[in-house]
Formats: sequence, structure tokens, C-alpha cells
Amino acid sequence: MSEIESIRFKVISCTKCGLSKTRVNAVPGKGKSDAEIVFIGEAPGKNEDLKGEPFVGSAGRILSEALALAGLSREDIYITNVVKCRPPNNRIPLQEEKEYCSQYLSEELEIINPKIICILGNTAYSSLLGGNSITKNRGRIIEKDGKRYFITIHPAAAIYNQELKSIFNADIKSLVETLDKLKPDNNK
Repeated sequence: MSEIESIRFKVISCTKCGLSKTRVNAVPGKGKSDAEIVFIGEAPGKNEDLKGEPFVGSAGRILSEALALAGLSREDIYITNVVKCRPPNNRIPLQEEKEYCSQYLSEELEIINPKIICILGNTAYSSLLGGNSITKNRGRIIEKDGKRYFITIHPAAAIYNQELKSIFNADIKSLVETLDKLKPDNNK
């Protein structure tokens, strides 16, 4: 069993908090275990809870479209959430729920060791960097504790506000361009 599969098993069998009682499925991260980009969202939604996979609903389609426009596919990345089980009624995860799941996220990031961590939305931003304003900081790279973070809106925001879709697409394109600049071949 690989290290990522081991974390997947721990997430699926986790009963540390009350979300384990209300979930259909826990939702471990998914993707390349050596991905250059890891995307981190807030928590699973209804479709993710039913399927046990991250970003398979409407927000996932928006993410997949943005990746394709930027020249990537889901197979190129790793995607996960701050919290691994769906909070009831899609409420924002409680601090204790984020704390219970934080070890899984830390282990995922340690194993994958991506070049860039893309933070999707306010919950992930506040959980990982203590930030509170996506609109002021989206599209920026922030370095902390030896890691490079790219901040953007959550793709679900574009479901409710279609104008945000082009902003999200532009951010993902900028993210990929930033990644390309970090590659040794492009630094000559």
C-alpha cells in the first residue's frame, strides 16, 4: 500500500468527529501522488459525499473546464479538501472538524510535496494561511513555511455568480503560467 493509499484508508475509516455519523462517504484526496499542483477546497458537497470523490459536482465541472483551458487535466493534479466529510446542509466546517482533519491534509502535502498549493476559497484560505479576504488576495502567490500557495476563489462561487467564472479561469491560467516559470527548463 502506497503512502497516499494509506491516508485514503485512514480518511475512509475515520470516526474522530460527528461528521462521520452524518456522511454517506468520507472523501479522501484524489490524483497524482507526485503532482506539481495540489488544489485544496473547503469540504465535500452533496455529490462528493454520495460518490466519495472530491470535486465531482458542479464546482468540479467548473474546475475541470478551467484546468482544460489552462492546458491541464484532473490526471495532472491532486485535489483534496480541508475537511474530508460533508458538513450537514453544506455549512462551513467547524474549527474542531478542521482540526481533526488537519493531520490528513498535512500528510497529503508532505507526501506529494507539490511546487504550488492552490487554495480554493475562504475556508481553505483561513484554515491554511489565516487569511480572510479572497477578493483582496486572489491571484497572488504567498510563501509560508517553505511552501508556495496560490490563492483563488472557490469554483462553487461561479455557480452563483457567472461573472466569477472568467475570473476563476484567468486565475487557473495564471497558476499554470507561474508553475511553468518555476520549472528548471524555463529558468535559463
